[in-house]
Amino acid sequence: MRAARIAIAAIAAVAMSIPFGLSPARAEPAADLASRLDSAITARIAQMGIPGAIVSLSIPGEITYDKAFGVADTATGAPMTYDDFTRIGSVTKTFTGTAILQLVDAGKIRLSDPISQYVDGVPNGDTITLDLLGRMRSGLPDYTETDAFLARAYGELPTSPDAFSTTPRELIDAAFEQPIEFPPGTQYKYSNTNTVLLGMVVEKVSGLALGDYFAQNIFGPLGLSATSYPPNGNMPAPFAHGYNKAPDGQIVDTTFWNPSWADAAGKIVSNAADMKTWAAALGKGTLLRPETQVQRVSGGTEAAPDVDYDFAIFNTHGWLGHNGDIPGYATVVVYLPQRDATLVVMANSDVPEPHSAGQIAYDVTSIATPDHLYEVGPAPPGLIEGPGA
Repeated sequence: MRAARIAIAAIAAVAMSIPFGLSPARAEPAADLASRLDSAITARIAQMGIPGAIVSLSIPGEITYDKAFGVADTATGAPMTYDDFTRIGSVTKTFTGTAILQLVDAGKIRLSDPISQYVDGVPNGDTITLDLLGRMRSGLPDYTETDAFLARAYGELPTSPDAFSTTPRELIDAAFEQPIEFPPGTQYKYSNTNTVLLGMVVEKVSGLALGDYFAQNIFGPLGLSATSYPPNGNMPAPFAHGYNKAPDGQIVDTTFWNPSWADAAGKIVSNAADMKTWAAALGKGTLLRPETQVQRVSGGTEAAPDVDYDFAIFNTHGWLGHNGDIPGYATVVVYLPQRDATLVVMANSDVPEPHSAGQIAYDVTSIATPDHLYEVGPAPPGLIEGPGA
């Protein structure tokens, strides 16, 4: 999720645990694999010119690699640490989608229900089902893709952590001022409006504020003690500062920008350890009935070459999860069932194109899981190591 486009590498290593055996799949000592990852990640961060990143890769029996690179604050030079909090942007959608599916499992809603059953005033609301919303096939426009939104965001957000406070209703009403993109169910187009509507359904059906629902039904059961749905732009410590390019080309510090406008589509704050837990739980369907998880990851639409978008989750070469992009931060949180592997990348800049965390994830998987590349969008420029290198 981006406000503007909708999404210095001193190395600081922390918390790396390596089993010093041979990888059964690659016949490569884990220490050598870690060294190759170090080199590739360091080079990619330098090439992109971003302040820093956190990378967590776990492949059972092969490697556990948890490291921080670069700086968390360009003003002070404070190093990035593995425990730093960041905003996870659209990875939030996986939580909202899970909440909807939990309510399906509880018999309180059906994916075939029209959104008009829960939210008034939605164009084509009698035709757009909850399933179409979760699969980005509604045809509803994205409220972030307007000049008015960008003007307000860059005018208000830098002023205080409480600025640009808004409500889900205000967000969807702004979206509905734009033309419908296409008839429901006929195409795919990513729209934050879809997930905001799903969040409104969760609140109406559960009787809980969305943050409270997450805390009671997802964060708590999984022990995600570092994960929150914040009321304003204040960040828990320790945190990484985030850096974004404003429409005038200036690099701005977005750390304390209020994410209320991102709502159910992008508001969550977390750290790498919690996201590592979430990647596995999401990919395995830990909080859902097995048949619901199968339905979730089936029937996807090609969102891009080598990427299928299912119900608030995507699949790229076997990696299940989502990426995130919110001003100042970029994130990848994915799980690979074939290797029981998790990968989390958090970068404190959303300036590079393509996606900064995605570039790092591509490099990591090209080295560690070459048969299962993380490949969302074009390959990074100046490839560090190709598959199987």
